[in-house]
Amino acid sequence: MLRIDRFPLAAMARRARERRAALFRATLAPKPGMRILDLGGGNGSHIARILPDHDPRHVTVADISEWHLAAARREFRFDTVRLNEHAPTLPFDDAEFDICFCSSVIEHISVPKTELATCQSERVFRDHARANQRAFASEVRRIAKGYFVQTPYKYFPLESHSLLPMPVVLLPRPQQVAVITRFSKYRRKRATPDFLLFTRRELSAMFPDAQILSERWFGMTKSIMAVRPVDAAASVANSGDNSVPWALARRRT
Repeated sequence: MLRIDRFPLAAMARRARERRAALFRATLAPKPGMRILDLGGGNGSHIARILPDHDPRHVTVADISEWHLAAARREFRFDTVRLNEHAPTLPFDDAEFDICFCSSVIEHISVPKTELATCQSERVFRDHARANQRAFASEVRRIAKGYFVQTPYKYFPLESHSLLPMPVVLLPRPQQVAVITRFSKYRRKRATPDFLLFTRRELSAMFPDAQILSERWFGMTKSIMAVRPVDAAASVANSGDNSVPWALARRRT
């Protein structure tokens, strides 16, 4: 059986993560001793690649999967916190961390996973998802002095979860779920239609104190990032397009 994820898309995703990591280091400038939270960080391998020299005693990985968290402790000696996906707040104090890193997570904060199959109304799904995403964003802003929240851009030609053409995100919810579910069987890792993507304006509304940066591929916005430096007063005022060329990000690191 043909597997669509055997094409160079995996290499493209790796390069995107590497470039994004360079931008994270350039904009947040993590220093030794800073307390870093990888929110929704899985097994910790992503933040370990981004900050290979950071003292693991100062890195916390938070996730809903105990299996992944066990790997983060075993492989990288990170502190870990298991999250309750139904809890209204995150289990951290105000400004407990210097930096919160959150990659490709916020778009999945939508409706409870047990309700995905029954939530067929586009309006109900969107309203519930946006309310939950807004609450999640408020918690990120509360628990960390600085943050870097990345999410795929809604109108990139290839939807990154399903690897289907962008118009799939414009389909009514019942048709969208059916199409993603059908084509997901051709992938090694099946996509779950639990995501609600963002435009720049929508992400900015979630993080009003952040600068919204764009990751571009061949002139097209691939993902967007809400960035608030630890010293927010030192951030550049948000004006114009605010796209950051990746060559510039590499030079700055």
